[in-house]
Amino acid sequence: MQNQKAQYAALYCRLSRDDALQGESNSILNQRDLLSRYANENGYTDTRFFIDDGYSGTSFDRPGWQEMMAEVENGNVGAIFCKDMSRMGRDYLRVGLYMERFADEGIRLVAVNDGVDTSKGVDEVLPYR
Repeated sequence: MQNQKAQYAALYCRLSRDDALQGESNSILNQRDLLSRYANENGYTDTRFFIDDGYSGTSFDRPGWQEMMAEVENGNVGAIFCKDMSRMGRDYLRVGLYMERFADEGIRLVAVNDGVDTSKGVDEVLPYR
């Protein structure tokens, strides 16, 4: 049963040092702008950013991710938005486990550039995108 207290949308941004070499399109600033705009356009005005700048996606031991997951654990998050699935992490098995957890807790997951929105259903290959 989903918690009845007010929930906000978590906007998660991550950029590793390696990703920074790919140019401006992957910058934290652009991720923030994209996610803020997308959330607002979809009716989410109560939002909070969680940012891991300079952290690899191969580990989930990142401060922004851990802080967001603590908020999930406390029942404060109703939706999670990220730029694409690789921003969540590069360990696709763990990404899949997190996706199952979010679904079990009624948390909507949106990966904007991948066209992923769990409120519209999911397929088996989703964690690998």
